[in-house]
Amino acid sequence: MPIQVLINLFIAFLWMFLQDDWSVLSFFSGYLVGIIVLIVLEKFFKAPLYLRSLLAILKLFFVFIWELFTSSILVIRQVIRPRINITPGIFTIETELEGELEVTLLALLLSLTPGSVVVEVSHDNKVFYIHAMDIPESSESVIVSKDRFEKAIKKVTRK
Repeated sequence: MPIQVLINLFIAFLWMFLQDDWSVLSFFSGYLVGIIVLIVLEKFFKAPLYLRSLLAILKLFFVFIWELFTSSILVIRQVIRPRINITPGIFTIETELEGELEVTLLALLLSLTPGSVVVEVSHDNKVFYIHAMDIPESSESVIVSKDRFEKAIKKVTRK
C-alpha cells in the first residue's frame, strides 16, 4: 500500500512537471490522473487499492463520531436529571475480533465513548469486562456500539 501512495504522488509531481505549472490545481489534477492509473493497474498490485483502505478508515472514524455523539446524549440525559438514578456495574461482552490490533482498537473505541470503560480483556482476547454508568441503558448502547465498531474494524484491518 505505501508503494501505491508513492506512485500516486510521483504521477502528480510528474504531471505538474510536464504541465510546467507548479500550482495546487495542477497537483490535484495530476493526483486524480494518478488515481485513475492506479485503478487501471490495481490487478498488478498484491494489496488492494489504498483508497479502499482510506475509505474504510474514514468510515470507522465517522462511526466513532456518531457513537460518541449518541452516547454523550445518553450521559447528558442522566446527568441533567434532578435526581440521579443510575445503577453502575460491570458486564461482559464477547467479540469476534482476532489479533491484538483489532482487540486493542475496539477496547480503545469503547473506552472513549462516554458512559463506559473497558476494565479488562480476557487472556484469549474474546471477552471484555466493561464498567457502565447505568447498566440497563448503557449496556445496550455499548453492545450496539460494539457491533458497529467490529464491522468497521474488520473492513479496515482485513482484506
